[in-house]
Amino acid sequence: QLPLVESGGGLVQSGGSLRLSCAASGATLDPYAIGWFRQVPGKPREGISCFSRELSSTRYAESVKGRFTISRDNAGNTVYLQMNNLQPEDTALYYCAAMDESLLIKWCVLEEREYDYWGQGTQVTVSS
Repeated sequence: QLPLVESGGGLVQSGGSLRLSCAASGATLDPYAIGWFRQVPGKPREGISCFSRELSSTRYAESVKGRFTISRDNAGNTVYLQMNNLQPEDTALYYCAAMDESLLIKWCVLEEREYDYWGQGTQVTVSS
């Protein structure tokens, strides 16, 4: 088991910024690729960004490209999602997830079925 914990969500005005954090309680994220997902009630979960340190790979969904940045601290314990120029359509419950990095070939993936461990989510609400 890998207990993931997200933090950093909240209420922000349109155009504002938030930084989400994803950490593993009592464990390192070193062997894992990390993905960020979000979900709005009644809609499928959307993969928005991922990071693989081993493959030096980052990816972004078109909906967030140029506004969101994924990064990892040097200790390998926390992955961040910097979200700039937030818009009302970014309102969602945001999750981080982890998968075994050794399963990847060329780059990290944004498909939720590939991820084994999930956090409980942190709510992001953007007001217009």
